[in-house]
Amino acid sequence: MPVRKMAICYSCGRRVAYTPCYEREALPEDARCNVLAGWLTVTRWKGKGSVDQYDFCSFGCLQKWVEAQIPKIPETFLDAFQGN
Repeated sequence: MPVRKMAICYSCGRRVAYTPCYEREALPEDARCNVLAGWLTVTRWKGKGSVDQYDFCSFGCLQKWVEAQIPKIPETFLDAFQGN
């Protein structure tokens, strides 16, 4: 019996099971390329030999993740530039 794996959306937690594909075998019914159609995978290079991969089920989930990666400027700092 083939080994099944799980893809999990890094933003919303949606889970889908799939069977990995191998070039020398016929595609399984739940092949990764079919089950994950429309999903996005982001590879983030962290340094030499250090790579993270993230799966997202939609552009909306990817956008939420990207926005969370951007450093936020504290409101108190911005308030200091208001007129005295």
